[in-house]
Amino acid sequence: MSNAPLMPKATAVWLVDNTALTFDQVADFTKMHPLEVRAIADGDAAQGIKGMDPISNGQLTREEIERGERDQNYRLKLQESKVVLPTAAKKKGPRYTPVSRRHERPSAILWLVRNHPELKDAQIMRLVGTTKTTIASVRDRTHWNASTLTPMDPVTLGLCSQIELDFEVQRAAKEKPTTTVYGGATLLPASETTRKDQPDYEPAEGQHDDLNVDAVFAKLKTIGGKKADDDEE
Repeated sequence: MSNAPLMPKATAVWLVDNTALTFDQVADFTKMHPLEVRAIADGDAAQGIKGMDPISNGQLTREEIERGERDQNYRLKLQESKVVLPTAAKKKGPRYTPVSRRHERPSAILWLVRNHPELKDAQIMRLVGTTKTTIASVRDRTHWNASTLTPMDPVTLGLCSQIELDFEVQRAAKEKPTTTVYGGATLLPASETTRKDQPDYEPAEGQHDDLNVDAVFAKLKTIGGKKADDDEE
């Protein structure tokens, strides 16, 4: 809380007109210069300003003023307000750009579009305080001054800080989908190399894994017998 009362000049006018406080006491309470308070008393300053009663708004008490009137060395103390005002929340809005820097925004936009194409329009708007229309015109080379635009770093121009630029670039890199890069042939896992594949054909009806031994030997004997007959002839 500030040590000065609300509307110090109007408070000084009221104290000069309604109390017997010295100029130094009034100047100390209102945080003004004693010569300025004297000029108010002489009518040379604060003409047309309506005095404001510090007692009615709770900044002073009648006892505090009477104590000051009795002792010229006493300094008035500002009463603490009983009403606590909530702090105003900071509103989020477009970045304010000074008038002297506004003509440099297209150059900064061109630099961002060329060097950081991953940035979205909303991020560029936060960095340099511009509009989507301006960004689109710079990107499409339809800006009225496109022929003379020169890419310039927005940090160098003072439109944003390096920390803010790095933050937006890192955020855009995280949101960008990663592309898988082919790293060459790799070995197959052991589960694939040791797997037993099933045969692509089905065994014929009546075919079994176990061989009939008697039938095999009978066939061999038949073949051997034919050979013997041929030799005798």
